[in-house]
Amino acid sequence: MDVSQAQEQQVSEPKGARARTRKLMLETAIALMQQGQTPSVSDVAEAAGVSRATAYRYFPSQAALVHAVVDEGLGPILNWQSASDDPETRVLDLLALTMPRVAEFEATFKAALKLSLEQWAQRRAGTLGAEPPFKRGHRVDLLQMAIAPLKNKLPDAKFQRLAKALSLVYGLEVLIVLKDLWGLEFEETTEVATWAAAALVRAAMAESVA
Repeated sequence: MDVSQAQEQQVSEPKGARARTRKLMLETAIALMQQGQTPSVSDVAEAAGVSRATAYRYFPSQAALVHAVVDEGLGPILNWQSASDDPETRVLDLLALTMPRVAEFEATFKAALKLSLEQWAQRRAGTLGAEPPFKRGHRVDLLQMAIAPLKNKLPDAKFQRLAKALSLVYGLEVLIVLKDLWGLEFEETTEVATWAAAALVRAAMAESVA
């Protein structure tokens, strides 16, 4: 082994160890959240057998931890792309990718929603302190990307209105309303969400040619 190879190994090994530790913490956090918990960084450190000091180097706050877990749960959704120029096709394609993933990680996403609601209550009560807020918002970018072909066909106000309307039938809240409140199975939940999303896009497209 020459000097350059030795240097590369010395650099890569710590990086590999860091990646493994981070992966362990994420997997542990997901497991806890899939059980309905909203763990703190300390909770995850203890469950993963990692020191608190190490854990906080990876995730300096509960919000940072949960945000990373949510991104892990979303997985391929965050890299979604569509080759179609048809807005309805794009939206339905995004829904088809998203719904099974949301169902699979339902407990994880509900735990994240719980944290968001708890922080909202703490902020109103003035008890949140210095804890960074947990922010949600991937759906805004994803839905605007899905309806991007309408960007130059609709006034901006109507384009944004469509994106906001679609956000009501996309994501975890769809399961909360249709599954938890209405008692629908996954297939029917998906069918209703797909029908509603298609109807919204068609209505907006009709306005664009009116």
